[in-house]
Amino acid sequence: MTTASTFAAHARPGLPTTAVVEIVIPVYNEEEDLSESVHRLHAALSDTFPWASRITIADNASTDQTWAVAERLAAELPQVHAVHMDQKGRGRALKQVWLASDADVVAYMDVDLSTDLAALAPLVAPLISGHSDLAIGTRLTPASRVTRGALREFTSRCYNLILHGTLGARFSDAQCGFKAVRASVAQALLPVIEDTNWFFDTELLMLAQRSGLRIAEVPVDWVDDPRSSVDIVATAREDLRGVWRLLTGFASGRIPVRTLRADLGRDTHQAPGVPAGLLGQGLRFGVVGVASTLAYFALYLLLREPLGAQVANAITLVATAIANTAANRLFTFRVVGRARLWRDHLGGLAAFGVALALTSGALGILHASAPEASPQVEIVVLVVANAVATLVRFLTLRGLMGRRGAPAPRERRVPAVASDTSVLADSDPAPGRRGPHSGAPSTP
Repeated sequence: MTTASTFAAHARPGLPTTAVVEIVIPVYNEEEDLSESVHRLHAALSDTFPWASRITIADNASTDQTWAVAERLAAELPQVHAVHMDQKGRGRALKQVWLASDADVVAYMDVDLSTDLAALAPLVAPLISGHSDLAIGTRLTPASRVTRGALREFTSRCYNLILHGTLGARFSDAQCGFKAVRASVAQALLPVIEDTNWFFDTELLMLAQRSGLRIAEVPVDWVDDPRSSVDIVATAREDLRGVWRLLTGFASGRIPVRTLRADLGRDTHQAPGVPAGLLGQGLRFGVVGVASTLAYFALYLLLREPLGAQVANAITLVATAIANTAANRLFTFRVVGRARLWRDHLGGLAAFGVALALTSGALGILHASAPEASPQVEIVVLVVANAVATLVRFLTLRGLMGRRGAPAPRERRVPAVASDTSVLADSDPAPGRRGPHSGAPSTP
């Protein structure tokens, strides 16, 4: 993108005003809402935003009159620009516009402006000051004020729990459509990102975290748009595939984390990997899970006729839960002997109870909030709930048995970066070292 005109900065004491912020609004078939949203954002930037800025509407292959509306807005309003892409994909639109930008900070927000625009300056401030490299809005902290349905709240929390358990994510909300990145950081990370749609956000944040960048979080006020056109089923499926791709990519070294850390001035010796044995344990856990499912169906069919459905189901669930724990104990975590046997089985049964509560509770929430929900929506809710339940079971069993088992052969230990429980999802360079994008000296 060529150098474009910007809003004038509104000076505030203690804040630099020379930076330029480019705010991208990715849109697809938003002819009804686009004009009102852009006018609201334009007014907010004109009146109160303390840095020079511009708005770019990124139309990704809309099939309605969205592009015509975008062109009209760009002609009518100063500091508003429009870009059209022939291929659909929010991630693709952001990647193209951000890579072409000459701004100091690039940001984006959803066209429905679900996030209160009062959070925009706090989002950008830590990037311009040099304190952080990325900044995200979060709806999942106590300080956030969120208005949305129970189903979306449940799905969002489950998804972020999956990210924490599988990928070691240290940020609270991967999916909030309100993010900003220092342009120099974006130039380094974007060429590595593969996803072009909704998983783009998660991939960006995980690459940033693994590359040792600092991610600032801003609690936001959020009002969900009930007219959202997001396909929950397709998005959930896409996200789970993306999680698996990142997990295997980080474990195998296919994703060039060390190269990114070197390019960004981070210590390559601290490049985080997957905890020792985790991938192998996860694969063996999956094999046991498939075998347990087959055993469940076989035993249920055997007991269904003489005992009835409910009794057969209860007996089968308990029996396969016990057998599953025993198999994971021996096969997945390589624990032999009777030491702590009862504790391991009680932990397995407790995890089974959590799984049952999660799946039953998920269906209860769905039917309470959307009584007419289709079977397809029920399926996606159960898939998400079961994914979380499976993760809980795996982490429970790994916590009970993982450190006692014999090490798997030919597995190389890769050190993991210690987590940070502060509001900032922080991963600094080595003590005393200051990378070109760190903005502040590292803290031990």
